[in-house]
Amino acid sequence: MSEQRSHAPQEPQRRPRVSRNRKKPHRTKAASALLYVLFVVGLSAVLATVGWIWANDLLALNKEYTSAIVKVENDEKFSDVVDSLKDNGLIEYKFLFHLYGLFSNASDKITPGTYELNTDMDYRALVTNMSSSSSTRQTIDITIQEGYTIDQIFQLLEEKGVTTVEQLQDMSANWDYNFSWLKDLPLGDYHRLEGYLFPDTYTFYLGEDPKYVINKMLVNFESKMEDYMDQFNEESKYSLHDIVTIASMIEKETDGEDYAKISSVIYNRLENTNAETQGYLQIDATLVYLNGGKVPTEADKAIDSPYNTYLYQGLPAGPISNPGMTALYAALNPENTSYYYYVLNPETKKHEFTKTYAQHQALVEKYGVEE
Repeated sequence: MSEQRSHAPQEPQRRPRVSRNRKKPHRTKAASALLYVLFVVGLSAVLATVGWIWANDLLALNKEYTSAIVKVENDEKFSDVVDSLKDNGLIEYKFLFHLYGLFSNASDKITPGTYELNTDMDYRALVTNMSSSSSTRQTIDITIQEGYTIDQIFQLLEEKGVTTVEQLQDMSANWDYNFSWLKDLPLGDYHRLEGYLFPDTYTFYLGEDPKYVINKMLVNFESKMEDYMDQFNEESKYSLHDIVTIASMIEKETDGEDYAKISSVIYNRLENTNAETQGYLQIDATLVYLNGGKVPTEADKAIDSPYNTYLYQGLPAGPISNPGMTALYAALNPENTSYYYYVLNPETKKHEFTKTYAQHQALVEKYGVEE
């Protein structure tokens, strides 16, 4: 007999499980809440920062002062006006001004014309000052003569109704104008801008912003001196302030023709301290600056002031007037002479120059003038 085998199915063997002891990652509710808070705070900070930056532009906050002339042509597009504002540094974000214009109907308010604008004006003020209503403001042309002192300029501007002496003095003393060549002149005394208010004919609004008035004259100074600025550096024998100081004395001393000769006398005295003059400039105009514009006396020569060039050697403490371009050029380019003295001929109203004190004294006696 054949052997019978059972073919019943057998239960498959199970593989032993290996315990891996693995934990499922999970976040607690507290951690999730913290992450959400951090996200909200971070997003809020970003939005607050962006919002503050936009607000600075919209409301004209924390902007460096500058001014510009903006011309709006007939049929000019609003976008062209916005481009002009941006190009002149009056706004930072064109899209924001476009947005403001959309909600304020600014394009309907702006009219053709030439406008004086500045960075103290917020968006609303910019639009207002480019409207027909602003063109009704009265303007005045004022000529500032070469050699005017800062006090004379401020007094003239007040007399003409542009602004007040007090406001001009405050903005001169305490406003930080955005010019690199002013950075070494400390704030606090309005005379710090003496020499830099360029003499010229200006057009101002009556009741003008004093910052704009001063800035306009400083911009003019920079424009006139632009070709000469590169020569002033740490290695220069004379700084820009020195040159302006020398020019201010030339402007007050000249007879109208002898700028370069007066300049040569000043440089000869400055650079040859072993000469008879011993480094003293002895410029009468510095005494006039000290005594308030009066004819100088012997007593004035004893005034203890760094502006007194009879009492102290070298240059005075700063400019004594606001010189024009002819005097500034003479200060940069003195004539090559051996002169140390000059006397005004009372008949010709012209200066006569000499090399020695003896020659000078002879002319003083000849013309009967005070030394």
